[in-house]
Amino acid sequence: MLWSIPIARIAGTAVRIHVTFVLFLIWIGAAQWQLGGREAAVSGVLFIVLLFACVLAHEFGHILTARRYGIRTPEVTLWPIGGIASLERIPEDPKQELLIAIAGPLVNVLIAAVLVLIIGIGFNEAVVTGLDDPRANLLARLASANIILFLFNLIPAFPMDGGRVLRALLAMRMNHAEATRIAARIGQATAFLFALAGLFVNPMLIVIGLFIYLAATAESQHVALQDGTRGLAVRNAMVSTIETLSVASTLDEAVELMLRTSQKEFPVVGEDGRPLGLLTRDSLILALREGSPTTAVRDVMSREFATVEDWQPFETALTLLTTAKAPALLVLDRAHRLVGMVTPDNVAEMMMVTSVKPDWRFGKRPA
Repeated sequence: MLWSIPIARIAGTAVRIHVTFVLFLIWIGAAQWQLGGREAAVSGVLFIVLLFACVLAHEFGHILTARRYGIRTPEVTLWPIGGIASLERIPEDPKQELLIAIAGPLVNVLIAAVLVLIIGIGFNEAVVTGLDDPRANLLARLASANIILFLFNLIPAFPMDGGRVLRALLAMRMNHAEATRIAARIGQATAFLFALAGLFVNPMLIVIGLFIYLAATAESQHVALQDGTRGLAVRNAMVSTIETLSVASTLDEAVELMLRTSQKEFPVVGEDGRPLGLLTRDSLILALREGSPTTAVRDVMSREFATVEDWQPFETALTLLTTAKAPALLVLDRAHRLVGMVTPDNVAEMMMVTSVKPDWRFGKRPA
């Protein structure tokens, strides 16, 4: 993920922290230092670090449960607003999604219960412990935070776990796409309430509301796209009219091609039509800055590129595009010749179509 730093690998999943999280720690430390000096700053930063260790444990509750159903998680990223586990896919079996979604909050309940037993207080006392009170017992504050994380995550709004629990329960009575649409609408309404409360209580709620609204909308569009392309092969939804370069092409020729087309990615193919590399718009501009217009494309192209077969399900291309974080997927026929591309822009346009007309079927145009 952009602007994130890898810090560990746990059980095959890369753990990353976003740079904004580091800035958040610095801000917490500086604010606490002004209030109570060095001791308060250390205490404040330590509390946040321990809190996010609990957030990480929460995410691994999802990750390890998902792994039981054959769903891998390449990475998990810690942000100031929480953690995001990048599951390679969300199960369509509502029972599986329910168990994966509830596993994270249950980890917070377990952590809170253990802390309450250690410090010998009741749950009621833990709940009322002030999170921002440096005089309170650190473990009591941590127990209180985990109880709040449990309750907050059960709010029925994407991307919180409560939104996924709600969708799973709805999907037991209706199809997955319709369940997602209903859950997303509820999430968007919840986001509006958060933003409204932020005007009178805490401006941070406005940011959370915006995040919830965008996540709910994105989830709805993504599922609508999956539903609209279900059963279609890649060849039915790929961009089939594309411009290519040869290894003998120069950067000058590549620039000319870029200026007269709307393409951002240019496959480099051999005489047999098989791809040999990929030149993106960004890498082309960088190469021009460091080289000359007569530099050969072969010297600056990327020889690492993702491919998909034209007969494969389009869902496979969607998953690969997400997990590989590729600028484009090169689509090959059975002879491994280039026949098209699938790009993020291509997918975004399809999402816009399905958001307006969910029952549109790509590859099956009306006569």
